[in-house]
Amino acid sequence: MKRHIIVVEDEADLADLIALHLQRENYGVEIFADGEAGLEAIRAKRPDLVVLDLMLPGIDGFEICRRIRRDESLAGMQVLMVTARSEEADVVTGLELGADDYLAKPFRPRELVARVRNLLRRLDQPDEAEELIEVGPLRIDLGRHEVRVEGEEVALTHTEFQILRYLASKPGRVRTRGDILEQIGEAQVLERTIDVHVASLRRKLGAASPLLETVRGVGYRMKD
Repeated sequence: MKRHIIVVEDEADLADLIALHLQRENYGVEIFADGEAGLEAIRAKRPDLVVLDLMLPGIDGFEICRRIRRDESLAGMQVLMVTARSEEADVVTGLELGADDYLAKPFRPRELVARVRNLLRRLDQPDEAEELIEVGPLRIDLGRHEVRVEGEEVALTHTEFQILRYLASKPGRVRTRGDILEQIGEAQVLERTIDVHVASLRRKLGAASPLLETVRGVGYRMKD
């Protein structure tokens, strides 16, 4: 089945360039030039992936990402932020709001295609067999793709879930940032990205957050 991608980008030439290269990969692509129209289309058409600019007329990319992640009917949708605002604070904000990846302008079309292909590959992975991982108050249901802390469900992005699952699969074992990037299929992403995702996980996990331990100079581990 052809994957459906929505591009929300107000620079017409760039939007056309993005669409051209994605269509060459046999993806179905639609372009929207402002935030409100883009968000309306995302909700109505539920694409597999959104290529999302930050600086948009109407609703900006940050707010669109925030609304996507609050909408349970859009769960699993991949979000790639493409932006000229490459300052670390903007990147961190985007990832904390639930973006799965980001790409700074200017970029090479081949890199864009590689990032999109990598994000969509997640959707092609077969469902996990029913399996539970329990560490202290933390319960990870792989079959349901669900995380609970002290019985309360915790909403995580796909990337956050993958990181948590990887760390919890071997409590006590230290995982480097490079290990984590490779495991979740983001080898081309900066290692700083992992720190952002782990910080977000800690905030969301509440009583279970002390289970995520930083090993200074090395990486992270799940406390056993």
